[in-house]
Amino acid sequence: MNIINKALSEYGVKEIVGSKDNQRIIKYFTDLGFDGEKLKDETAWCSAFTNWIAKTCGYEFSGKLTARSWLSVGESVTSPEIGDIVVFWRESPESWKGHVGFFIKQTKGYVYVLGGNQRNMVCIKAYPKNRVLDYKKLRKQWKKP
Repeated sequence: MNIINKALSEYGVKEIVGSKDNQRIIKYFTDLGFDGEKLKDETAWCSAFTNWIAKTCGYEFSGKLTARSWLSVGESVTSPEIGDIVVFWRESPESWKGHVGFFIKQTKGYVYVLGGNQRNMVCIKAYPKNRVLDYKKLRKQWKKP
């Protein structure tokens, strides 16, 4: 399955308000090697979702829960295509905080991203273009035949 179809297959997965957790979101963490007992579905999970999709589709991934960890993965591109990674800054360009998701399309002022933890769910959301730190094209991971 290609990366964008895999991400779309998770569309609508969302956090559960209160003490219960959506086990699908916890699976994103545990499949990456993080302790699902210590994490909640309210934990920032945009990078966990992006990692899980990339990993399960056989692409390189950051393996970290911070959005900006994606700045060190893949190849920077100036003309992103559907399924490429988009890394945004949050609060300020110098902050460690950010957001990450899969490129869908762009308009003059916005980039549309399919990602996790957008309105507390997997969905497509528009972000201002001036918050983009980088666009990244992922490479397939080499696997033994």
